[in-house]
Amino acid sequence: MNLELRQLRYFVTLAEEMHFGRAAHRLHMTQPPLSQAIQSLEANLGEALFYRTSRSVTLTPAGLALLPEAQRILQQMASLPDLAHRAASGASGRLSLAFVSSADYNVLPPALREFRSAYPAVQIDLREATTDVQLEELAQGRIDAGLLIPPLPDKAKARLQYLPLLSEPLIVAIPKGLSVLRGKHTVSLRTLSELPLIIFPRRIAPAFHDAILACYHDAGLTPHIGQEAIQMQTIIGLVSAGMGIALVPQSVSNLKRTGVEYRALAKKTPLVETGVAWRSDNSSPVLHAFVELLRKK
Repeated sequence: MNLELRQLRYFVTLAEEMHFGRAAHRLHMTQPPLSQAIQSLEANLGEALFYRTSRSVTLTPAGLALLPEAQRILQQMASLPDLAHRAASGASGRLSLAFVSSADYNVLPPALREFRSAYPAVQIDLREATTDVQLEELAQGRIDAGLLIPPLPDKAKARLQYLPLLSEPLIVAIPKGLSVLRGKHTVSLRTLSELPLIIFPRRIAPAFHDAILACYHDAGLTPHIGQEAIQMQTIIGLVSAGMGIALVPQSVSNLKRTGVEYRALAKKTPLVETGVAWRSDNSSPVLHAFVELLRKK
């Protein structure tokens, strides 16, 4: 079977007009070639599509069944140039994005909100993952971009691009109701030195882990690490349960949890950075549209 789009267009036009002369006029052709094209289409399908008399043209059951499908095909074909343009410009398609748990309280929500507003036709696949997992996912091409905590390992720098998005100080999350905190807006780590520390494992986020230990070192303290956890929600949950304290990026104070208070540290802390990384060889227009939106923030 060798169907042509022009045959479908002729068929739909004739079905709408139910008159060979009017259909030919709409198609800017004469009546004989139109009649021949319809006959050729019927021969290809092996079914008559029209009942013809000297006074009228009507659709056969086969013609009635074919009409909506032919209209759908023609509409889809008409939309292909716009679809191709939207895909090439990043206005449609898919973006696979991973994020560290702390990004859920700072850069991720506004970035998603702005990108969704600007590119509503793009499908976004989200997954929460630690920095080490994201680096592996990027290396394997399983995600387009990752919101992570730097630095990038030397072996990753050659194949990835990185854009810093946010730098913020550390604050302390503390079980609610400690008497030593009453009336205080800032707190010294020395005041809390007897409480266990809940922290990310170093293998998961070495820069973050080291920034926390640097705060203790600057205070002349050695922390007693009580628990390790890889999700920010879990860490704050453990603080809520009275298992210890945690040093977290300032934006994590947006995570409200019963039984937890947040305080600024009295001494200046190292800044924790969040940024976006992507493969240098990823030519996805959707990815580049997302990165450009982040650059403008």
